[in-house]
Amino acid sequence: MADLAQQLTDLYDHRSELSASDPAAHALVDEAIWMLDRGEARVAEFSADGTMVVNEWLKKAILLLFQLRTISTTEVGPFEYADKLPLKHDFQTAGVRVVPGASARWGSFLSRGVVLMPSYVNIGAWVGEGTMVDTWATVASCAQIGARVHLSGGVGIGGVLEPPNAVPVVIEDEAFIGSRSMITDGARVGRGAVLGAGTILNPSIPVIDANTGEELSRGVVPPWSVAVSANRKREFPGGDFYLPCVLVLKTLTEGERHDKVALNEVLRTHSVAT
Repeated sequence: MADLAQQLTDLYDHRSELSASDPAAHALVDEAIWMLDRGEARVAEFSADGTMVVNEWLKKAILLLFQLRTISTTEVGPFEYADKLPLKHDFQTAGVRVVPGASARWGSFLSRGVVLMPSYVNIGAWVGEGTMVDTWATVASCAQIGARVHLSGGVGIGGVLEPPNAVPVVIEDEAFIGSRSMITDGARVGRGAVLGAGTILNPSIPVIDANTGEELSRGVVPPWSVAVSANRKREFPGGDFYLPCVLVLKTLTEGERHDKVALNEVLRTHSVAT
């Protein structure tokens, strides 16, 4: 794998000289994309100390793929598609349930037990075992979704393909992301965290402890917490304005799981609609 990584890095460094008809370049890039597709490699992964490490050479392979490939037309019944990449196949063999209207691009990985309702998963994304990608949810390029996660209806998970060294969006194991939430620009949701419907999270959004008013982070929701979208007042020369934030309402015991009734009770207590 180290040799392949170096070869792709060299290829990327000389990408302005590449020709779309170069068979050796195609072979190198396709080998890396197949590794992503089979789950043998991933764009980003946790190190021993819990830091998310980006495998830049795999991002570079994806960027090279788009440079080398040309658009082709695919027809399925009355539908026509014009794209550079094919879709994934053999879902049943992989133990993945895919409902009509769902699609996942070649180079994304879906672990056993994943369920795709009508939704979309882009190249470079990793989706962990037993995760539900609900109706009209999207998982963008290179996003890393853990095991037993629920991405509710209409959730938008951003990717971050460029620059190659940028950390993508990370949703850790057992998290629940409420309907119509948007997690973008390399934001991170910790293990077991629950986000209320409509939560907007990115690295510019402060995450605040509702009990103390302390700003815990920007763009990172702590593990085993229940959090919702909120606003806080800020003074500017032009007047007072309310800017978005994420409010941590409660911290769960590690391993504790909310069922829907308990979640609703916590949110209703704080007058938050679900």
